[in-house]
Amino acid sequence: KQWYQRRVRVDRETEEVLADTLGVEVFRQTLADQVLVGSYSCLTNQGGMVHPKTPTEDQDELSSLLQIPLVAGTVNRGSGAIGAGMVVNDWIAFCGRDTTATEIGLIESIFKLSDKGPNNINQMRSVLVESMTS
Repeated sequence: KQWYQRRVRVDRETEEVLADTLGVEVFRQTLADQVLVGSYSCLTNQGGMVHPKTPTEDQDELSSLLQIPLVAGTVNRGSGAIGAGMVVNDWIAFCGRDTTATEIGLIESIFKLSDKGPNNINQMRSVLVESMTS
């Protein structure tokens, strides 16, 4: 599809190395006509946030491919550079100090962070420590 072929700078050989090394499917993609998709998105197993100018059709198709919900959003008072302004995993997110309460609310919602209270974090820490010492 043309959707995967727009101005992507990764050559086919690199794509094959990524697929073989990581054991995953590789999709050619841009977000809001940006080729640096890692700078304009953030993804976890729970969900993802993409550049605010990413068309809804692209979001829906990418969400279907990745099997996670996606939402367009910003960090640091309107910056579309999501990956440059935020780090997130399945338990916690860190973002720039200029990030607004509305942006934080969306981040907590899409990555399902608000239901991970201290008890869950302590449980996860115990499991991690136990797995590393066994």
